[in-house]
Parts: sequence; structure tokens; C-alpha cells
Amino acid sequence: MTVLFADIVGSTALVDRLDPEDVRALQRAYFDTVAGVLGRWHGVVEKYIGDAVMALFGARESDGFEAYRAVRAGLEIQRSLDRRPLVGGPALRVRVGVATGEAVVDLAATRNGGHGTASGAVITLAARLQEYAPPGGVALCAATHRATDGLIDQRPVPPVAVAGKALPLDVWHATDVAQPTPARHAGPLIGRRRELATVRDQLVRTVRERRPRWVSLVGPAGSGRSRLLHELVRAVAAVDGTPVRWCVAHCPPYPDEALAPVADQVRAFAGVRAQDPPPVVRRQLTTAVADLVPAPRRTEAVYALEGLLAGPDAGTDALRGAAVWQECLLTLAERQPVVVAVDDLDRGAPELGHFLHRLLAAARTRALPLAVVALHGPDRANARPGDRGCRIPLPRLSTVESGRLLRHLLRRAGQPAPLVAALLPLVDGIPGRAAAYVAALPPGGADPARLPVPDPVRRTVDTRLDRLDGPQRAVLMAAAAAGTPVNAATVDHVLGWAPGRAVAALRELVDRDLLTLRPAGYAVGDPVVAAVAAARLTRAARTELLARTELLAPAARDGSPRAGTTGTLAQPRTGTTETIGALAQPRPHPATAPSGVVTSRPARWRVRRERHEAVGGVPYRRGWASATPAVRAA
Repeated sequence: MTVLFADIVGSTALVDRLDPEDVRALQRAYFDTVAGVLGRWHGVVEKYIGDAVMALFGARESDGFEAYRAVRAGLEIQRSLDRRPLVGGPALRVRVGVATGEAVVDLAATRNGGHGTASGAVITLAARLQEYAPPGGVALCAATHRATDGLIDQRPVPPVAVAGKALPLDVWHATDVAQPTPARHAGPLIGRRRELATVRDQLVRTVRERRPRWVSLVGPAGSGRSRLLHELVRAVAAVDGTPVRWCVAHCPPYPDEALAPVADQVRAFAGVRAQDPPPVVRRQLTTAVADLVPAPRRTEAVYALEGLLAGPDAGTDALRGAAVWQECLLTLAERQPVVVAVDDLDRGAPELGHFLHRLLAAARTRALPLAVVALHGPDRANARPGDRGCRIPLPRLSTVESGRLLRHLLRRAGQPAPLVAALLPLVDGIPGRAAAYVAALPPGGADPARLPVPDPVRRTVDTRLDRLDGPQRAVLMAAAAAGTPVNAATVDHVLGWAPGRAVAALRELVDRDLLTLRPAGYAVGDPVVAAVAAARLTRAARTELLARTELLAPAARDGSPRAGTTGTLAQPRTGTTETIGALAQPRPHPATAPSGVVTSRPARWRVRRERHEAVGGVPYRRGWASATPAVRAA
């Protein structure tokens, strides 16, 4: 998680020259301002220390942007204090430090708006960092810098020596929110040829049939959506000799302005830069829309677009400018095919979706060759039923494709090629993981199995886990900590639940691709997910788990679990009261007659065999347990 520590500069001298009543009024205004900002960015106040405030981001749940939200909160605290007049007009300045790392949090205290109790080195680091922030500034640690690189404008400062640290710490100062820029992609596209051909076919049909379409590229974070869009723009540059006009926008996390991606499309179309003065912006817009807007309406249209660029916040001026831009796109589509693409649409505000749907409806009415390409995660709903939507999922890469991608990345990074074999199980067919693991390798290479989970990968997995409800997360953590396949009876016994309660959670986890169903039971097939989920248990919980596993070993031989081995290990991060535990249960075996001859096969095993043969077409070759060596040999 990420910790924010804010402290007033020169508070002692400030308090000495104020009356107690003025001090109380100042404190109330200060704490109200800070608490309001933290609440808007979903931070949890851990404690107030004099005139300092410490807040936690990611304590209750993770969305992958804890560090980003913390830095945004730090910057907003500074701006809010500058705007809010305080009693007596004192020059109140604040230093903010932001650090990211592991901590143990009292989750029960964070519920219902209460303060949490956090422990860990990251707490001390955040407090130390704020000492090295300038008055009115925000200082970041190296982990926070990596997590917000490209999202926050920041500048490095000389390393600082901190008491208790053997080496100086690298520090960055956050300055502002970065303007979204498309990622740079180098090298060949590996895999995704089928998906690329499918999207291209949809766009070609849109042009030839003049039937607008909504095309969704759906995949989780790290699946290569942005990379595929980059290749798509190059692959569909023209249809039947007619150039295609692409209007691409990217949605940043937690956008301040709902229609900012629309404004970015206008800027790219007109060649306007963010730092251009108003006269230059007006001249560029006038030139850009000269052929798209009739002369009597041109001045009005330019002023409306200027209002959109100045404040794309879904206000009256911004909506008027968005309407003008919609008409410009429709007019442009009458002359050549137009594709409007929005990356990370699941981050966008509802107003952005409304704009895209209105644009598509108007293009359908006029039978124009216009398509909308939306890139988002699997949790977002598809296009509206009347939009003729085409949903194209981005599955995991095959083993061969993952190996090619890893060899390409390792060669570019100067790492030894034999690391491919060790990285393949960790990558699990996800391109983003491949890039993160190769970037995390030290010079000269190392055993990837001994490396910690890279921060980008951990954030993605944490987000998936925190989307689960309490019982589902409890079951997943228990299965991950056990390290061996488990069944529903095992989970019920471990968690102290009524028999049959874990069945629904296990099935849901299989549907979410977090558990796999094997002949021996349910297991966490992804080693990275298993590592992150098990790491949520405290050291004491893991120790207790190992002890219980050893106690169950003799019981496993006679097929009956020992009684009295359940207990409380930890609580899920959402604050649910369900207990977390893990026990190693015996693997289920077929019923046997007294002579040891197998008389029946359980229905659940038979179903697994039928599913395996139906899907893979390969005979099921796992042997069945038997009580006698003679039958086993036969």
C-alpha cells in the first residue's frame, strides 16, 4: 500500500504568535481541508500526530492506482490550502511525503470511517520523506516514482541520507499531473494475428457496407490492448485505396475532466499543443475546421471548441464544444472513413460513453463509414444492444508465442536467452508480465523464481483479488497457502464453515480463472497469483498453516481429517469476519470393495474426464487409486 505523511512547516513558530482560539480555528480549517481531500481520493486517515496527518491508500482495497491516488491527494492538499484563507492570514505551508511498500494494517479499525493502525518500514519512510520535501511540495520514494511514472510529472533530486538507512535514498519531487501520451511500441507484434485480422475485417466491412460499428477489444491489464491498437492504426491506414482517418484518445485513471479524451482528439486533429497561447489555439482551430463547418457558423464553432479545450469538464461550454466536434467528425466521415478509438475506456467518465454512443447513432442515421473502437477490461459492459457491437477478447498468448516474446525482450535487455524456460510459467501468456519480469531482472540475469513479484504485476493481481467478495477471497487465500489441491470439504473444514458453503466460492473462482479444477481438487494454477494471495497471510498464519499440514499428514493415510484442527488465521482485506485458514486434506479416492477391487468411480471424477476429452480430444490418462498392489499393477 501507499502511505501519505503531511506536516505543517514551521508550526511551532506559527502557534507561538497566535491565541489559543486562533490556533484551534487554524487546526480545524487545516484538518477539514486535508481530510476532505483524502476522502475524495479514497485515503484512510491512520492517525493525527500533532499537526501532522498520516493516511493509507490501499488498506481497504486495491485498484492498482494507490500510489497515483496518494500523489494526487498530496498535490491537491497543497492547492487547497493555497486557495483556502485561514484565520489571521498566516502563510501556511505543508510538506508531504509519499512512500509505497508492505505494511500490516488493523482492518477492523478502518471500517466505518475509523482510523487504522499500520505497522511497517513504509510508515517511517513516508515520515522521513516529508522532511526532504520543499514547502508546498510532495516528495516520493523510488517505489512510488515507479508506480506513477508517466502519470505524474516529477523531477529527481539528489539522494538523501536517512537515519537508519545504510545507503542514501533516491527521491523525486512531484510537480503536476502528466498529460496522457500513447506508449511507444518497438519491435514486431508477436501473437494477436487472429485478433488483428478480426478487427481489420470489421473496419473494412464498416467502410464497404457504410454501416457504423462498435468494436470492443476486451482484455485484462497487461494483455496488450494498447499494443494491438498501435498495430491496428498501421494495418488499417486505408481501405480500397481510400485513406482512413484515425482519431485516437487515451483515458487516464481518475480523470479530473469528463470530456478530456474528446479534447485530446480535437488537439491532435488541429495540431494544438497544451502550452499554446489562446491566439495560436484559435488560429489552429480555424484552419482545421475550415472545410468542415460552413462559413456562417465557423466563428461560433471555433469558440465552442475553444471552450471544450479550456475546460472539458462536462459543463455547458464543454458540451457545446463536444457537439461541434461530433458534427465535424460526421462531416469528415462523408468524405473518408473515420475510426474513433478510445484506449482504457473503462477509466473514462460516463459523459465520454454518452458522446461515443451519440456519435455512432448519428452516423448510423446518415449511413456513414464510421466506427468506434473501444479498448477496456472484461468487467466493463459491451456496447448497447442497438450498436451492432463486436466484442473481441484478447486471450493469453500460447506457449510458443510467449517464448518468442520473452526471447525478444531478453535480447533487447541484454539478458541470457536460457531464462526463457524459467520465465514461461511466471508469464502465463500475459505480455505485460513478460515485460515486467524482464525489466525486473538484475544485470547478468538471475533465477526468476527467487525474484519478488514485480510491482506492476503485484498491483494487477491485487486488483483482481480485491474485486472478490470476502468468502471468495478467503477461499483463494486458503488454497494458495495450502500449496496443494483442496476440495470443498477441505475448505469448509479449514474455515470453520457449514458443509457445502465453499462450493459456490470455488466455482466462482474457477469461472474467474483464479482456480483450476484438477483430479485431486482445486488449485491455484497461476504461481504469481498463488504467491500474491499467500503473501496476504501474516507470518504467524503461514507458520500455523505448516503446523496443521504436518498434523494432518498421518490422517491423510487413513482418509479422515483430524478433528479440532480449525482455527483463526487472518481476516480478508475487506474487513469481513470470515476466518482464514488452510489445512491439507487427503486426496479423494474411489470407493473400493473389501478385496480392494475398484467398484465405482465418483461422478465428479467421471465428469472431469468427460470434460477433458470433450475439450482437448486427448484421452484422460491419470490412473485411479487402488488398495492392493495386484490391482495397481494390473
